[in-house]
Amino acid sequence: MADDQGEVPVPQGIIEVSAFMPDARANPHPKLKALREACPVMRDEMAKTWFLTRYGDIRETVNDRSFIRNPMSAEEGSINRQFARDEEEARRTSILFLDDPDHARVRPPLAKAFYARINRMKAEIEQIVDDAIAALPASGTFDLMEEIAVPVPVTVIARILGVDEARLDDFRQWSEDVILSLNPVRTPEETARMEAGGTALDAYFAELMEARRKAPGDDLITDMVQLQAAGDAPLTDDEILINLQALLVGGNLTTTDLIGNGVWLFLNHPDQLAALKANPGLAAQAVEEVLRYEAPVQATSRIVEKDKSVAGCPMKEHQVVFCSLAAANRDPDAFDAPEAFDITKKRASHIAFGGGPHICIGAPLARIEARQVYVKLFERFPDMKLPDQDVVWRALPFFRGIETLMVSV
Repeated sequence: MADDQGEVPVPQGIIEVSAFMPDARANPHPKLKALREACPVMRDEMAKTWFLTRYGDIRETVNDRSFIRNPMSAEEGSINRQFARDEEEARRTSILFLDDPDHARVRPPLAKAFYARINRMKAEIEQIVDDAIAALPASGTFDLMEEIAVPVPVTVIARILGVDEARLDDFRQWSEDVILSLNPVRTPEETARMEAGGTALDAYFAELMEARRKAPGDDLITDMVQLQAAGDAPLTDDEILINLQALLVGGNLTTTDLIGNGVWLFLNHPDQLAALKANPGLAAQAVEEVLRYEAPVQATSRIVEKDKSVAGCPMKEHQVVFCSLAAANRDPDAFDAPEAFDITKKRASHIAFGGGPHICIGAPLARIEARQVYVKLFERFPDMKLPDQDVVWRALPFFRGIETLMVSV
């Protein structure tokens, strides 16, 4: 809380700026600003991690290929070790946490096939968005998250993968269940749901892969099994399965939040909404500004492979370095008027998608979906408003997204 002078005390630990804390969940930016100004390189002994908040330090760190990602390499007691319950789970990991040489072997063929598929399906992806918006009620109040932000990304990725439309409801539920893997402090019940969803998805993807080997389709799973058969993608079936799940986990929730956060920002900044409606050509730049201003992914981490200096501080092998993307994206050393949401301003590149070899693989798809939603939603509902409500932000650490967003049309 702020004192009488309106100043925010400098946080002493990473938990204080995470969604675990109600004030930071509602608005993490004042605390992050205080840290960036007073202690831009913080050591949190309790969480066994370093925490960076300056744009320059973070951009350099995420692009530095000498850092590693596998949580089994992290210091004992660190947050990252919470993601590795045992060594078997850590070995069966996706590109999100793979290190070279495996990362350099697995990611390129997956990314090449994924990007080619997105490019071929761009019009179809936009049509999915248009159909969802057309199906909304013509008047009244509805939850934008439930009607658009949650179902659109799942439907899009299902279409890209080649999921049977008759299994779409199951697929959506399994997707919601595996997203629980992003929470390092799951309850036993949530862990059971996550594991059951993951098992069901594995079985379904294995079934689809076998079916596509016999009868190819026009989808990403066909692309992957054909690349594999041709020897162009040296991946095992298990590696394909776990990375198809990673596309779900890494893409659905964050695209949902990019859509929800953007609509919320526009409805709270009528001047910016007016600018978008007057010039829909600003949509691409608007997506970048939403990503900068209210990034769905608040932080990313790296692990020090060998003793080295990071952001001017000596750090030791196995130590974890958390990078606050949210703090970096409002650093006045990188952005003019960083606290202003302004889609008309051409800004420096944000780092909401991270960087380096682990830059977000789903970034191009998220941009297509968000851009289409922003333009078409306000085109259909030019007078959309936010009714009085207490907006509740999700309590998922290091992510930022709205649980429910009621809108009136």
